[in-house]
Amino acid sequence: MIIQCAYKFRFYPTPTQKRQLALEFGHARYVWNWALETRTKAYQAQGESSNTISLSRQLTALKKTQCPWLSEATASCHTQKLRDQDTAFRNFFAGRAKYPRFKKRHHTQSVRYQLDQRHVAKNFNAESKLLKLPKLGRVKLRWSRGIEGIPKMVTVSQAPAGRYFVSLTCEVEILPLPVRRNAIGVDVGVKDVVITSEGWKSGAPKYTYHYARQLKMAQRRLSKKCKGSHRRRRQQVRVARIHARIKDSRRDFLHQISSTLIHENPVICLEDLNIQGMLRNRRLSKAVADCGLYELRRQMEYKAAWYGRDVLIADRWAPTSKT
Repeated sequence: MIIQCAYKFRFYPTPTQKRQLALEFGHARYVWNWALETRTKAYQAQGESSNTISLSRQLTALKKTQCPWLSEATASCHTQKLRDQDTAFRNFFAGRAKYPRFKKRHHTQSVRYQLDQRHVAKNFNAESKLLKLPKLGRVKLRWSRGIEGIPKMVTVSQAPAGRYFVSLTCEVEILPLPVRRNAIGVDVGVKDVVITSEGWKSGAPKYTYHYARQLKMAQRRLSKKCKGSHRRRRQQVRVARIHARIKDSRRDFLHQISSTLIHENPVICLEDLNIQGMLRNRRLSKAVADCGLYELRRQMEYKAAWYGRDVLIADRWAPTSKT
């Protein structure tokens, strides 16, 4: 089976690359906000719907007249932002997402580079750990795993915690796992994230509770900072780093559970829970969010599709915990 697999690596830019990335992020954010404002006003005034092609022509004219400074960034990053906005509007009209919003400078920033496949051998080599990007040159990554295939797109992002990441998307062939005859039922909960029909319990690490004291002190200091000051911005980064630790720890825990269940069982039965309804409960919302129950189901479903396993979803009202 051939799939699109994403590899995400930590990126350590030089001071020169940080300045260039700040310019790239700012220009891409400006293009997104300009395109969103143009789409909204055109629809409200004349009922016209714009797309990437029409906006790209307007953007070219904008670079020549009002905003010549946009030419300082990579042009392909602007085109990718217009395509991302097309996807956002398709999701909105299909009912899968809300209306696209304007981007802010202190949120997650990202740009996507398109690698020229005619010269990709000069700019990318997984064995020698080589990756060159336009106007950035050679980038220093932490190559934590091997890469199969040749990427066509490279996404560089900066998290609110100040960390930089590079994501590569490649076509990878995945072989199905060996055939087995056993099946297992999985019951998810708050006290134990996973309880199998064989009696195995995963426990619940409760990462939010573990970092609660640090998070409380950091947010208390943040509330006392003057809005718009540099000290408030530095404190926001400290709070974001704590949230990043919680997020990374939870994701690693869920990946270990989902991979273990998929590799050991060809058929897995899950229950269909109303996660949004559970999050409305004030007494359980924090514990439910800390377990990441929907993320566990999502991981198990796409890993099962990769390796030829079956994930069956039981009815929400069936008494699965008593069976």
